[in-house]
Amino acid sequence: MAINLVKGQKIDLTKTNPGMTKVIIGLGWDTNKYSGGSAFDLDASAFLLGENGKALRDDDFIFYNNLKGRNDCLIHTGDNRTGEGEGDDEQLIMDFSKVPAEIHKIAITVTIHDAEGRHQNFGQVSNAFVRVVNAETNEEVLRYDLAEEFSVETAIVVCEIYRYSGEWKFNAVGSGFQGGLRALCGNFGLQVG
Repeated sequence: MAINLVKGQKIDLTKTNPGMTKVIIGLGWDTNKYSGGSAFDLDASAFLLGENGKALRDDDFIFYNNLKGRNDCLIHTGDNRTGEGEGDDEQLIMDFSKVPAEIHKIAITVTIHDAEGRHQNFGQVSNAFVRVVNAETNEEVLRYDLAEEFSVETAIVVCEIYRYSGEWKFNAVGSGFQGGLRALCGNFGLQVG
């Protein structure tokens, strides 16, 4: 049975699920009826971070134009441009056994594509969630529903998966950013052209 988390809650992933080496990180959302006349395109992405909380290389940013992390430790299954339908809108597959030793944390984020040009923000998005599924058993391990009401934010750090004493843990972050993908990249030490 999946555990439902609240913002700020941290939970162990691998210690309480021995043998679990591969997970599916599913993200989903709905857009409110009023969208300002433009279609929404939300994008999940991930940042592989060193001990200092920064990306060590440009290719440690996993998104729709770079679908695979080093050693295939994290694979983005592709961009869903509409978010229509039930269940996960986008997924990342993480293999704990393939994560390079210098990577200590993976930040999972969602941004709104061209939010500024389309006059969109997360105040127009509802029912956002992240869930972690054991890839071998297809069992949902945990779920975090973002209940916060964001208003002007165009990017969200949904959660972090991080190493702690040789095990992997999950942190329900739910922190919003203005400035979209550019602001997120800057926060994690990457420059966007």
